[in-house]
Amino acid sequence: MSGDAFCWSGEEVQREPYPYTVCGLDNIFLLNGYQVGYHDGEESVSVIDVDGLHRAIGRHLVLHRKGLSPKEVRFLRKTMDLTQAELAAKLGNDAQSVARWEKGICEMPGTAEKLLRATFLAENIVDDSDLAILRKLLVSVMDELDSVDEIKPAQAQFRLNDRWDQAA
Repeated sequence: MSGDAFCWSGEEVQREPYPYTVCGLDNIFLLNGYQVGYHDGEESVSVIDVDGLHRAIGRHLVLHRKGLSPKEVRFLRKTMDLTQAELAAKLGNDAQSVARWEKGICEMPGTAEKLLRATFLAENIVDDSDLAILRKLLVSVMDELDSVDEIKPAQAQFRLNDRWDQAA
């Protein structure tokens, strides 16, 4: 398995990682926190706390990815429940720019990407530790990410306990 894996804490990993393609991202796998059922002879999968999972995936993206891909920009925008125009207004751009970033037509400027990361964290603060994370993001994480030579996305695993968290 090559990609990011998310897991509900407290549940054992009981089967092969489930490729979570519904979110629109490649390389996201669930280790648990989902149930497989059958409806009219076809397999169906239900995920526990989808919103919490999407926030965890978003936190992983903004804290651990050097550069956001077009799909990741779109995922973050949709997780924040914003239109392209609404995100553009928050970032001081226009809706056409956001559309071009999401389509991969042009690269997202570094300042807009940093502001998107900070906006996502600010809108998805879970507890007081998130304030420290946000502060760190604004002060130093971007410098650290600039020095990372990332050829392919690093694998990440997440567990769901009372909320989705990144596993060690």
